[in-house]
Amino acid sequence: MSPERHKAQVDAQELVAQADTGARSLTGNLGTMIAAIAFFWSVFQLYVASNVPFWLNDTFGVYLIFNDSAVRNIHLAFGLVLAAFAYPLFSSSPRNTIPWYDWILAFLGAAACLYLVVMRGDLGNRAGLPTQMDLIVASTGLAVLAIAVYRSLGLPLVIVAAVFVAYAMFGNSPILPEVIQWRGASYGKAMWHYWIQEEGVFGVAIGVSASMIFLFVLFGSLLEKAGAGNYFIKAAFALLGHLRGGPAKAAVLASAMSGLYSGSSIANVVTTGTFTIPLMKRTGFPAEKAGAVEVASSVNGQLMPPVMGAAAFLIAEFTGTSYHQVVIHAFIPAVISYIALVYIVHLEALKMNLKGLPKPPVHVTILQRLIGVLTGFIGITIVGAAVYYGLGWTKTAFPSLTFPVVLALFAVGYVGLLYIAAQVPDLEVDDPNAPVKELPAAGDVGRTGYYFILPIVVLIWCILVERFSPSLSAFYATMAMIFIVVTQHPLKAFFRKESITSHIWQGVVDFVEGMTGGARNMIGIAVATAAAGIIVGTVSLTGMHQMIAALVEFLSGGNLLLMLVLVAVMSLILGMGLPTTANYLVVSSLMALVVVDLGEQTGFIVPLIAVHFFVFYFGIMADVTPPVGLAAFAAAAISRGDPIKTGVQGFIYSLRTAALPFLFIFNTDLLLIDVEPLEAVFVFVVAVVAMMLFAAATQGYFFARSRLWESVALLLIAFTLFRPGFWLDQVQDPYVTVTGPAVMQMVGDAQPGDMVRLNLSGPDFDDMDKIQTITLPLTIGDEQGAEARLNASGLVTVDMDGQLTLEEPFPGTQFAEKLQDFDFYGDVPVVILNSQVDAQRMPKELFYIPALLLLLLVVGLQRRRQIQPAF
Repeated sequence: MSPERHKAQVDAQELVAQADTGARSLTGNLGTMIAAIAFFWSVFQLYVASNVPFWLNDTFGVYLIFNDSAVRNIHLAFGLVLAAFAYPLFSSSPRNTIPWYDWILAFLGAAACLYLVVMRGDLGNRAGLPTQMDLIVASTGLAVLAIAVYRSLGLPLVIVAAVFVAYAMFGNSPILPEVIQWRGASYGKAMWHYWIQEEGVFGVAIGVSASMIFLFVLFGSLLEKAGAGNYFIKAAFALLGHLRGGPAKAAVLASAMSGLYSGSSIANVVTTGTFTIPLMKRTGFPAEKAGAVEVASSVNGQLMPPVMGAAAFLIAEFTGTSYHQVVIHAFIPAVISYIALVYIVHLEALKMNLKGLPKPPVHVTILQRLIGVLTGFIGITIVGAAVYYGLGWTKTAFPSLTFPVVLALFAVGYVGLLYIAAQVPDLEVDDPNAPVKELPAAGDVGRTGYYFILPIVVLIWCILVERFSPSLSAFYATMAMIFIVVTQHPLKAFFRKESITSHIWQGVVDFVEGMTGGARNMIGIAVATAAAGIIVGTVSLTGMHQMIAALVEFLSGGNLLLMLVLVAVMSLILGMGLPTTANYLVVSSLMALVVVDLGEQTGFIVPLIAVHFFVFYFGIMADVTPPVGLAAFAAAAISRGDPIKTGVQGFIYSLRTAALPFLFIFNTDLLLIDVEPLEAVFVFVVAVVAMMLFAAATQGYFFARSRLWESVALLLIAFTLFRPGFWLDQVQDPYVTVTGPAVMQMVGDAQPGDMVRLNLSGPDFDDMDKIQTITLPLTIGDEQGAEARLNASGLVTVDMDGQLTLEEPFPGTQFAEKLQDFDFYGDVPVVILNSQVDAQRMPKELFYIPALLLLLLVVGLQRRRQIQPAF
């Protein structure tokens, strides 16, 4: 490897270390100490996720059971200690030793967290009445956390959190505009809220980090240590390397497969980009475009279930949606985004007339092609479907097929697949600068690592079939992965009739390094979720989301689309300085309910989970958006290209990712919300075609270079395929609307399970001169009669001269919280303006016909100008 290339890889790996695992490189006793702390953090997380604590208590009377609060406290204690030891505080701080002040910070951070564990009983007895020691501990803990965030994530998140804390404590200051003032919190109340109770630092966000995210990150670390990363890269090149622009397509596929278990776009760039970027350059891609392809595909890795950059677990927690449903909702947008990126790469290759890498001169059967495809992300989809529908059916047919039986089948399958792998040489990590004379055969590569799919099968089985919690599912998958890491080398040696002694030690070393690597990858996430808890805590303490709602509503003029643009811009701006997880937590805490409420005021019901996905997608886009996109800097360090140009090109490639959130807000079929399985297949196919046409339009190339009107036509066709309902709404009203007493008749005639939209109007509680409107989605129950159905939802109506007025609902009823912004006791009553049910209309899919006819016209015109094969 050339010295220049070696330096590029070192620079990229240094960037990953600074962003993910810590830039301090320690050897000797200090290195051993940090590794030991990281290892025991992983052991602790596995311990609390298992049934071992209860087994110890029942069998030996050893009580080592930690409740959720203690787990959160200890989780952050580990994170603060490792942040102090692994990340230098200043650019001038030593990299090969730990200065005295970091020892003090590590001790203070751990003490402030463990104080809550030791004193939990006393703290519960004096809730809200902190002692001087409580305040000292809370203040120290917040200060150490701020320093840990600064050293591991940078200054922006510290500034954002500090602004929120200042607002909580000084929100009544006259220097603030009156519209955003609140009464302010005392120092004692703020410290108690942020540190002592579970509303701030130790709130929901770090609870998800401690119970779910850690185990999935550990699972990914072990999978990478076992050799899966290199396996996925080799498999991707074996499958796609021979195609036009093959290395770039392989980069997309490898990043997609790495995204199944990796939650870091930067680490994904370096893991796959070290190999793919040089090969892309050698086949004709300019440095900036080669880096941009890797950036776009690696950033998209955070969209890929099941890990999704740790956000899947947070989305599940904040929306009250089960984790397996979140994975299902995320599936179509993630896959069509990747397919479109492969197509973008193909179009770029067509523009530059690039060729693929040499293909092995062997006859490949259809079966071998199918087996090869199973190593890709479509293969993971097939595996998931097979587990859910195939093994899920066997679970129903054979109730005795308990989870231990499944584990036994896993062991048998593992030994069998490992025996197959032992018959061929292990994959080696290739030098990306070495000449590629011939690509390996997909079947040969596949045989070396089919067993890597088994832990993913265990994970899917636990989540979708057994319906275990995400943490327990990740625990079993991680234990399966540990079993593979420890045993794969000795068993291969046994099957190859080699000495197993050295291979046993290799398995132990891989296990220890995987455990320590997983913990070090969690440092940034732990402190980020803790800091984000400050923002979430401020929102709950001050109710500032209502103020922001009013401000955003004013700026958007009540227009939902404009409001979504403002939310997207906010996510991009915050994402320039915040990691994806923290960015998602901040923006979703402030804006998710605001978007839902504004939608209801305009008569458009936006599912909460769609809004959370919207925020998450634009948080991811920040990793590629210039001028701060770290993923672009990592790719540029490898390609030796300009990082800003790489980021700009990566952003252009990622336009499809920016368009998707707007599309699934207005067409929730893309998130598979209330979509039947057969319909889901149709939605997927149409979405793939639409996204590829969008990609062709943005790239200015289809069968030939596109004229401007052709690109506009392709955009129009893509929009129609994505959202045919827009055109149908222009032709036919979507709802049947009735007013007055007819509302009661509509509610009474509706069938159980139907949804009736009630549009209400009334005076605002804070400003009686302001009349606000809101839409309530009422799902009809089994009650008989309109009055009984409304009463079951807590809605009591009175007919006053043909106008249905609404009385204030009792607390705890279905719509009590949603209607609390109305003033029910003013001179102007709260009334039901009208009610609506879905109208009987022609199928929206009819609008596909003119769209496809226009597509045929564009294709016909471009085929006349085509100068090379389209594929």
